[in-house]
Amino acid sequence: MSIVEEPSDVVLRDGVYGDRVAAVEPGGAEFIPLAERHGRPRQLFWTWCSPNLEFATIFVGVLAVSAFSLGFWAAVVGVVVGTALGSLTHGLLSSRGPRAGVPMMVLSRLGFGFVGNALPAGLNAIVGGIGWFAVNSVSGALALSTLTGMPAWLGLLIVALVQIGVALLGHNLIHGFEKVVLPVLAIVFAITSVVILVQTDPSFVPTDGQPAGPVAGFLLTVGATFGYAVGWNPYATDYTRYLPPDASPKAVGWAAGLGVFVPCVVLETVGAASATLATDPNASPTAAFTEHLPGVLAALTLLCIAVGAVAANAINIYSGAMSFVALGIRLPLTLRRALAVGVFGVLGFIVALFGLADAGEAYEGFLLIIAYWIAPWLAVVFVDWYLRRGADERATEALLFDTTHRNVAGPVAMLAGIVVSIVLFSNQTAFTGFVAQAVPQVGDIGFEVGFVVSAAIYWLMRRSATPTR
Repeated sequence: MSIVEEPSDVVLRDGVYGDRVAAVEPGGAEFIPLAERHGRPRQLFWTWCSPNLEFATIFVGVLAVSAFSLGFWAAVVGVVVGTALGSLTHGLLSSRGPRAGVPMMVLSRLGFGFVGNALPAGLNAIVGGIGWFAVNSVSGALALSTLTGMPAWLGLLIVALVQIGVALLGHNLIHGFEKVVLPVLAIVFAITSVVILVQTDPSFVPTDGQPAGPVAGFLLTVGATFGYAVGWNPYATDYTRYLPPDASPKAVGWAAGLGVFVPCVVLETVGAASATLATDPNASPTAAFTEHLPGVLAALTLLCIAVGAVAANAINIYSGAMSFVALGIRLPLTLRRALAVGVFGVLGFIVALFGLADAGEAYEGFLLIIAYWIAPWLAVVFVDWYLRRGADERATEALLFDTTHRNVAGPVAMLAGIVVSIVLFSNQTAFTGFVAQAVPQVGDIGFEVGFVVSAAIYWLMRRSATPTR
């Protein structure tokens, strides 16, 4: 797009916002006017680093050892591989934001059509605005409960109210909040990491082992860590669309990608290390992690777990609400995004209440389920991006808000990838795919299969279609 004037065929966001922090962001999922653009690519590092400095990240590493039965070093390798894949795609998607000027789920309309985009946007609204909100709220609530002795439901209420408040004001406050809390979170978790790592027995291997073999455990770990990192991908341009359109795509991509990769690899490694230590089997996940820390550090870590939950959920609920308004539902309010934030916050709080009792097992399944739908969505987005290389940008921009734009290949390819990956290759407590049952050594390769299937189908359908739009 031109960097000196707005495209003529897009819907501009209404209201005046600029770089004000103490103001409610107006509008919804519209194009950000050039006069409203501000910020630098480097801010994306702390915007993505802070929300990953939380207990949910640590617990992914715990699962690699305690649930998937890997030894410490095998878990570390799985963590690096899965996280690297999810961080790479996150950086690539984030780099599109400054020029596109729209949220990720609006940009997704290119590959899915205006109506067909309801599939990924609707899923992301539920998974992000409600699912991830509930997951992180539970860890924050358990941390406050362990720290203060308050009932878990009260801790949940406190955490939920704070994070809804941050997300309610919107984009600028989220960036500012993540920047302010980063030094505190980084210092406390750095000290905690050292204390945990020096106690680790690198030769530790779970006594029961992985029934299906170490390869299965490794693939399950890669799937879970990929699912965690890639869970941020559908939000990517939500936090880069306010940058000036001439911002360097490489700088944007590196800052966003490293912002996910660095904290995830560090804390997931620490989580794997903590799982090699003996703990009270009746303790909550947060209490089990902090029982190996000295008193003051344990208290500070618990407090930072709660703050980290807020940092993560401010983003989750904001982008979940953004995905909802990207469905094209026009609310007769200039603050429709803020209204959606409030609604999703209440729904997420209710779901979190039911998740307080069995956080660990529910989280394991949730991570893998995320990968089942995001990988096929990514396949469509990246193949569409490749096929449109060299296309007229003005014509492409016009499709973003064109309610008549149809692209049936996107929903068909995505659904095919989801169905094939789940029915054949999923490895869940509730359901195990037919291939995973017959050959348990494959672990869970659902996201890999889903990506390949969706990419191939979308490519074939678009290449064989009449080259119109």
